[in-house]
Amino acid sequence: MEKDMIEDARFNRPLLVITEAFEDLADSLKPRWQKRSGIGNDVVSNDGLRLDAFSSACTHVSVLFGCLGFAFKFAEMEYVSKVRDLVEASKTFDTLHNILDLDVMNQTVKTQGSYSRNLRRVRLGLDLIRAIFEQFLMTNEYYSLKDAATKAYTQVCAPFHTWAVRTAVYAGMYTLPTRDQLLLRLNETDQSVEKNMRRYMEASRPIIEYIDKLYIDRNIKLDW
Repeated sequence: MEKDMIEDARFNRPLLVITEAFEDLADSLKPRWQKRSGIGNDVVSNDGLRLDAFSSACTHVSVLFGCLGFAFKFAEMEYVSKVRDLVEASKTFDTLHNILDLDVMNQTVKTQGSYSRNLRRVRLGLDLIRAIFEQFLMTNEYYSLKDAATKAYTQVCAPFHTWAVRTAVYAGMYTLPTRDQLLLRLNETDQSVEKNMRRYMEASRPIIEYIDKLYIDRNIKLDW
């Protein structure tokens, strides 16, 4: 019963769940001598990061978009649909390498609905959350979550969205929760949220860089 109560408390803190999932992914990419004991054996194969482990970790992130409310509804819908497609793909393909190689062979890397395009959009979602966290930790009573999210969106996603989507997102920024409301939705304190956001920022960075390298190694530009 005590173990169940601990698990319930853990899953009532979505940021902690996300952070731990991405720390496991990041750890799996380290050289064996740097790994935490017992981590990474089932996450990385000889061909790279396993798609099932990656997509499983990504499913948790959709909760964060939900916590941000209407402003990021489009980002949430796009992100969730792309992750769902990658989860389905993981039943057939073992690694991220495999799905990119398939699309390269079929010349469908940038085709709407392709695995490579979906992976690219999921990567943008992960980076958007990282950037929001980075800006959020710089906020104070004079620098609102709206300012933090606006700057993060402008840096990460706006260059790849249409004018209509950008307009809707910027308009929705006025509906973002306050800092205190976000802490309440995440079930975090000022101290714990800073710790866990920094943990996610650190853990997600090598995952994002790893994904970018998959495209670059195949001579695929990242300007889309």
